[in-house]
Amino acid sequence: MPSAPTPTVSVVSLGVPSTSFFIPLWLDLTAVAIGAVQGAMFAGRFTDRRFDLLGIALIGVTVGLGGGLLRDILLGGVPAALQSNWYLPVCAGAALLGMLLQSLFNRLGPFIIALDAVTIGLFGALGTSKALAAGLPEIPALFVGVITAVGGSALRDMMLNVPIAVMHVGSFYAVAAGVGSGLLVVLFLLQVPITVAGIACVVVTTVIRILAARYGWSLPQQRAIGSWPRWRRDNIVAFRRHRGRGA
Repeated sequence: MPSAPTPTVSVVSLGVPSTSFFIPLWLDLTAVAIGAVQGAMFAGRFTDRRFDLLGIALIGVTVGLGGGLLRDILLGGVPAALQSNWYLPVCAGAALLGMLLQSLFNRLGPFIIALDAVTIGLFGALGTSKALAAGLPEIPALFVGVITAVGGSALRDMMLNVPIAVMHVGSFYAVAAGVGSGLLVVLFLLQVPITVAGIACVVVTTVIRILAARYGWSLPQQRAIGSWPRWRRDNIVAFRRHRGRGA
């Protein structure tokens, strides 16, 4: 199957000399395939939904390509998945493979978590790197990287009509992706080779996500004011009274 040549794009960043960067097709396809396998395995847990082969393939394609599609839309370009004949077949095939081997993978609980973590790291690294290559400043590039990392899983959850994991306590998806992508940006500013920075991003993201799953790390959840410590409630009441008198 013929595929479009991978372009070389100039990287322009504040305070950083221009360099040359491109994403190899095989690397992008690897991230897509891992994401599709993970998506199919996740969907396979919902045995009551009775998904057929097409349903599993669609969910796998959504997870595998969703983050990259959002990334390229934010960058104002034609999505990479639509510039090559390889993406959709690889994504669908990987999803079906994940479904066929689900019974094997389910016996390896940590394997699913590790696969999920690696997927987030790969998409975060590719998204941040491509944003820097497109000339975005560092903070917007970090944002694009996080969206790329968690976009596929968010679309997956919407398709399955389940709570979006990235928005709930206990997932730590966005935090892991943000730390990893932030490290890539910092290393890029320090003129570390982009390949080394990308590998560091994947490793750090993966480790944080695995540790979060292992030890139950999460960000503080929303709380009603009634659950706050008494001294905080008293301070708020006193502040409102003082402001009312001043008015």
